[in-house]
Amino acid sequence: MATELYDLTVPGFTRGLRALSAILDKAVAHAATTGVDADDWLSLRLIDDMNPLIKQVQTACDSPKLAVARLSGMAAPVHDDSEKTIADLQVRIADTLAYIRSVPRSAIDGQESKEVTLTFPGGEMKFLGQPYATGFAVPNFYFHLTTAYGLLRQAGVPLGKRDYMGTPG
Repeated sequence: MATELYDLTVPGFTRGLRALSAILDKAVAHAATTGVDADDWLSLRLIDDMNPLIKQVQTACDSPKLAVARLSGMAAPVHDDSEKTIADLQVRIADTLAYIRSVPRSAIDGQESKEVTLTFPGGEMKFLGQPYATGFAVPNFYFHLTTAYGLLRQAGVPLGKRDYMGTPG
């Protein structure tokens, strides 16, 4: 039995976004016990030429929502990257989760050979649906999720692998 494209994308995106939301909640709770403003962490970077935490979270939302939109053909919600606080980011995560959960399995399954073109300032990349999902969208999502997790660990938030992995379902 072949694995369907939906199963390669939506469940992992859902679990990861739920984990990201819980990680941000844990960061806020930790900040409250240490007298730090958790929103100050949104400007943290691993190194100067990498995006800050706020952009990592925004992109961790964009990657699954745009992947689902590109594969299904259903319009994704538009986010203008105007978030300023962790509370704002939590709204974006919830909005992204609601969108990807609203897309029916039937709109994604069977799109393994659909042409997907990504346009970047330096050019474009062309994929078929399944290689796009498994070779670009999913790894890109986990890159930004991992980076957000790492930045908060670096800030002293007591996170562990279980926090990153999230819970099934």
